[in-house]
Amino acid sequence: MASDLAVYAGLFLAALAAATILPMQSEAALVALLLSDRYPAWALVTIASLGNVGGSVINWLLGRSILHYQDRKWFPASASSLERAQRWYRRYGKWSLLLSWAPIIGDPLTVVAGILRESFPVFLLLVTIAKIGRYLVLTAATLGLS
Repeated sequence: MASDLAVYAGLFLAALAAATILPMQSEAALVALLLSDRYPAWALVTIASLGNVGGSVINWLLGRSILHYQDRKWFPASASSLERAQRWYRRYGKWSLLLSWAPIIGDPLTVVAGILRESFPVFLLLVTIAKIGRYLVLTAATLGLS
């Protein structure tokens, strides 16, 4: 029982960290747990989705306040890359959040959504759809479901 809790907590933390700007992935952990056939797929998808959406919420919150620090030396983005990201988000709008699952562009999208003050309910809905959808597709592919 305690080891099951540790497994679920580990998956949650891996998914949470993977959705932040940290260079991590949660897919391998999910696939390994699915292939172990020890845990219900619905529980694994739920835990991974909650963690991944939670990480995106952290990014959105970070975006809400990060511009206060854009003149600092340690700021992680150049003015030109920040402007390019904002221009891209303005062009495609909230619907681009459906790509929040995608590697490389997904995490910055969630930060930019915060910078540009995307409404939290809209953000949460679109990111949740994207994250759950990605894990459902991965689960179906792993388990050979159709």
